[in-house]
Amino acid sequence: MNAQSLERLCSPAIWAEGPVWLPQQDAVVFSDVKGNRMFRWARNGELSLWRSPSNYANGNARDSQGRVVSCEHGRRAISRTEHDGSITLLVERVDGKRFNSPNDVVVRSDGTLWFTDPPYGIIGDEEGYKSESQVIGCYLYCFDPRDGSLNIAASDLQRPNGLAFSPDERLLYVADMSIVDFPTLGRRELRVYPVEGRKLGASRHFAQVAPGFPDGFCLDAAGNLFCSCADGITIFNPQGQKIGKIAVPERVSNCTFGGPEGNELYITATTSLYRVTLNTHG
Repeated sequence: MNAQSLERLCSPAIWAEGPVWLPQQDAVVFSDVKGNRMFRWARNGELSLWRSPSNYANGNARDSQGRVVSCEHGRRAISRTEHDGSITLLVERVDGKRFNSPNDVVVRSDGTLWFTDPPYGIIGDEEGYKSESQVIGCYLYCFDPRDGSLNIAASDLQRPNGLAFSPDERLLYVADMSIVDFPTLGRRELRVYPVEGRKLGASRHFAQVAPGFPDGFCLDAAGNLFCSCADGITIFNPQGQKIGKIAVPERVSNCTFGGPEGNELYITATTSLYRVTLNTHG
């Protein structure tokens, strides 16, 4: 897959995560999870502090109205930033129990929010506040902000993290990085589920990700998957075959397509935000 050379755009973070492209601002917003803040990088080169503190925000997504939906480790919740800059708390509990620490989120075209809930924000005070788990499990949830309904969409993942829909939204890909917590039995894989309403059908293995493990990822319009790993972005075709690699000099956490033509891949990696222009688009 043809790509222009990688550019380091800025390096303001302790642990950069959750890039989201905002076309109306011609800018990318991304989280610095460990710095408890968020940054905005505009295509004119201007870097600014977007929010501080951020409640240890991690993954972010854009809804159909252009608002930013964020996973907050600090409040163990999903929030939404309104157009006037105010923040709406959308959901923080399941059956009266607090989530672990919502990690990554995607918005489906019907307005539903799908998010993962591993424990990384509650196992210490570096990315949130050390706490006991109340749900005793790491699930993938579906939430509808229109009526407040919430359900567990999948429960067969050990440490669910990044997630993304296929272009036709019939499939949902999810990263399981449980190798971090369970070195002998854990996973470093991408799994794929058929979408069945607001739940997911039986999953199947899609791809192993190494070196390191899969964290965040995104798909292009052709269904190719661009996944973070220890030394860059690994590219898989819709059949799960590795078809390319974008080398990055820092450990990658996530990526998203953006730019006026949708062909710029924005990559968060440890301290930095990078960009590479591709011959495909999101």
